[in-house]
Amino acid sequence: MTDSSAPALPTGGRDRDRVAADRPDKAGRRPLLLCFSHLRWDFVRQRPQHLLARATRSFRVVYLEEPVFRRNATPHLAMSDTPDGVRVAVPVLARRRAADQIAAQRDLLDGLLAEEDAPCRVFWYYTPMALPFSGHRTADLCVYDNMDELSAFRGASRAMLANEAALLARADLVFTGGLSLYEAKRDRHPRVHAFPSSIETAHFAAARTRSGAPPPDQKPIPHPRIGFFGVIDERMDLDLVASVAEARPDWHLVMVGPVAKIDPDTLPDRPNIHWLGPKDYGELPAYLAGWDAGLMPFALNESTRFISPTKTPEYLAAGIPVVSTPIADVIRPYGHAGLVEIAANPDEVVRKLEEVLGRPKGPWLARVDRQLATTSWDRTWAAMQALMAERLAGAAPEAAAIHGQPAGPATTPSAA
Repeated sequence: MTDSSAPALPTGGRDRDRVAADRPDKAGRRPLLLCFSHLRWDFVRQRPQHLLARATRSFRVVYLEEPVFRRNATPHLAMSDTPDGVRVAVPVLARRRAADQIAAQRDLLDGLLAEEDAPCRVFWYYTPMALPFSGHRTADLCVYDNMDELSAFRGASRAMLANEAALLARADLVFTGGLSLYEAKRDRHPRVHAFPSSIETAHFAAARTRSGAPPPDQKPIPHPRIGFFGVIDERMDLDLVASVAEARPDWHLVMVGPVAKIDPDTLPDRPNIHWLGPKDYGELPAYLAGWDAGLMPFALNESTRFISPTKTPEYLAAGIPVVSTPIADVIRPYGHAGLVEIAANPDEVVRKLEEVLGRPKGPWLARVDRQLATTSWDRTWAAMQALMAERLAGAAPEAAAIHGQPAGPATTPSAA
C-alpha cells in the first residue's frame, strides 16, 4: 500500500507559495526532479529505481545517465520513457578529451533545462562526478543521495573525493544508503540522514507461496540450493564461493546476476556452482522460491566497507534464511536481531548454512515479519519527501536521524 503521509512540497524557494506536490501548478507545470546518476536505469533495479519511481507521483523525473560514446557522433541526448514514468536521458558523445566531454555535457544539460519549464527544480545526485558539468546551474533544492562510497570502487576517478567535497558544500540535504556511511559522513554536513536499504515486501514475499512452474534454467539443479542474486563484481569473495562449493559438493550454489568490472573467466568453475546470469526484477521471486538458503559472500575490502545490501531484506521477505560475511550494515540490525547468520570464513559459512538448513522456520519468520513491517520503499520516500518539503519551505531543519531501522544503542545518531 502506498504511504501518502508526506507533506506537500512547495513550488520553489523560500519566498514562493506552497502548492501540493502531486498536482501541477495553475499553469499545468509539474516540479522537476533531475537525477544525475552513474548507474544505468535498466542495469539492476536498486535504490535509484525504487525511489525515483515513487518520485514520479509528485515530480516530472528525468534520469541523466553517464555518456555513451560513438565515433563521430554529434552530441545529443537519447531520450526514452520507462514504465515507471521516469524519463531517461543518455548523453551520446564522440570520444574526445575529458574537457571536451564535460563541455558537451554542460551544453546538453543547458538544452535540457531550457526545455523543462518547471515551477520547482530539484537536483538529485548519485554521483559527484556530475558536478563538473552541472555545477554552473542552480536548483531550488540540491540533494545528495550517497548510496555508496564510490571512491572505494574499482576504477573510481581520482577526482571523486574532490568532487564529493564540492557537492557536500553545495547540497541542502544529504541522504546515506546505510548506517556505516552515515557515521562516516555525518560530521561533513549539517543535514545528513541515514536511509538504509528498504524493501517491496509483497513482491518478494510472493516467493513463500509461489506455485507456478520453476524457471527453466534452475529447474534441473538439485537441492539443497544455496542462492545469491545481485551484481557479481569486486565486492564478491570468489575464493569463499569456491571453498564452500568444494567443502559441500552435495550443495548447489545458484548465482544470479550480471558480471561487472571483473573478468568472467575468473569465476570459479565447479560442478555445483551455477552461474545463471542476469534476471529481471520481476523474475527474482520465482528463483528465490526454489532456494533452501541464501548466501551473501561479500569480500571484506574497501569497496564493501560501507555497503548496505538491498538484497538483505529481500531475501528475508522471501522467507529465505541467510548467511552473510560480516558486513557492518548487515550485522546492524539483522545480525544483532538474529535474522541473518554472520560467518567470517568458509568453515563458518558451511557451519552456519548447516544450521539454517536444519532449523524450523516458524519462529524465525515471525521475527522477520515484525522487522520488515517497520520499513518499505514507500515509507523511505515519504520520509525523504518530508525533509525536502521542510528545507524548501525554509523551516528549521530536522535534526539528523536514522530512518527505517529499530532504535537502540547500536543505531542512534550518536553511535560510534
